[in-house]
Amino acid sequence: MKTTLTELVKWLEEKSEGNLEFKEAKNQFDTTKLMKYCVAIANEGGGKLILGVTDKKPRMVVGSQAFQDYEDIQSKILAKLRFRVEVEEIQHPHGRVLVFHIPSRPTGTAYHFEGAYLMRSTEDLVPMSEDRLRAIFNEGKPSWLSEIALRGIASDDVVRLLDTQSYFDLLKLPYPATRENVLERLEGERLIIAKQGVYDVTNLGAILFAKDLKAFEGLHRKAPRVIVYEGKGKTKTKSDKPGTKGYAVGFERLVDYVSSQLPSNEVIGKALRETIQMYPEIAIRELVANALIHQDFNEVGTSVMIEIYVDRYRGL
Repeated sequence: MKTTLTELVKWLEEKSEGNLEFKEAKNQFDTTKLMKYCVAIANEGGGKLILGVTDKKPRMVVGSQAFQDYEDIQSKILAKLRFRVEVEEIQHPHGRVLVFHIPSRPTGTAYHFEGAYLMRSTEDLVPMSEDRLRAIFNEGKPSWLSEIALRGIASDDVVRLLDTQSYFDLLKLPYPATRENVLERLEGERLIIAKQGVYDVTNLGAILFAKDLKAFEGLHRKAPRVIVYEGKGKTKTKSDKPGTKGYAVGFERLVDYVSSQLPSNEVIGKALRETIQMYPEIAIRELVANALIHQDFNEVGTSVMIEIYVDRYRGL
């Protein structure tokens, strides 16, 4: 690979560093720090570490004397990290620039340096968060939603366990005249999978359209819970109500129930007394939807919780 001066100038003018990392390193650059940056940048999808350039805008070439034998440091990186980083020397009018071309980590793999899985955070290198590591290790695996919730059931059981009427109602489609057409539509959406005359129900199909999530082993804990406390803390629970229906078929009822448990005010007009909710319905819908959508489905034994206190509410 051969970087032109035009390309280097373009990098200097980038608004954000993104996959570029600039360091002055006028005289030297710590080898251990170099290794850590190679790991962190690789974990973020690959990029370039550029020595001999100021990291503050406007970026300027100042030249670097670090790693005069750049082929030697290239070999040391490979020996230490077990992945190849190409090192390139560019002679700029304002000084020598050293570019480390760092490849991306393989899918489903995170690199580490002496046991530390690293990523960049502003000007620092920090350990990768647990959720970020989990996401990387799950790459390439079938998503939780595509996994099977229930295997080998008859067509009668599909319509008994899944609220197929709600599926078509929500999409504002007429209900098909035949069961075969119903099943064909569900299969096209990957809610069920046909196999030799029987059907598998995917987690997606069950979590959205189950008439009762308890019918699907392992999914009953994914049902949302609404917990109402009597005060501002968790000292005393007024009610703890777990849901039973799939998210799509039970969403409106869930929103209505949460709304009914929230505090309200009575306003007396000229002739009528009116109950006014303290929280707008749109805010309640957004909180419930976000709690359902943004949960980590791969976590076992956890459920979405809507907690209601006398002065606030929140989704977990």
